[in-house]
Amino acid sequence: MSQPTPAPVVERNDARHRYEILVDGKRAGLSAYRDRGVQRVFYHTAVDDAFAGQGLASQLVHHALTDVRDSGMRIVPACPYVAKYLKKHEEFVDITDPVTPDVLTWLERELADRAG
Repeated sequence: MSQPTPAPVVERNDARHRYEILVDGKRAGLSAYRDRGVQRVFYHTAVDDAFAGQGLASQLVHHALTDVRDSGMRIVPACPYVAKYLKKHEEFVDITDPVTPDVLTWLERELADRAG
């Protein structure tokens, strides 16, 4: 008899500014963010090709957005996947802020500063 596959686990990795989804202990995907005051600005979500088609991105983003709510913060969906997810899941509308040019300029500077 085969062992059941363990459920995916989502962890927040503050040091790397991202949420990670682990399958059987291996990182299968991530959703990257930067904090801007009380706003958590999501800018990139990806799932490794080896884990595609399993609904992991949706699980990852749902857990991340729930964590943002539990932390008393607000969501800024600069990431296209997070923005798409929010259109289908209105339970987060009350804590979602728009992606403005000011936010995008700040994010660009933030990412450039961390890269250099």
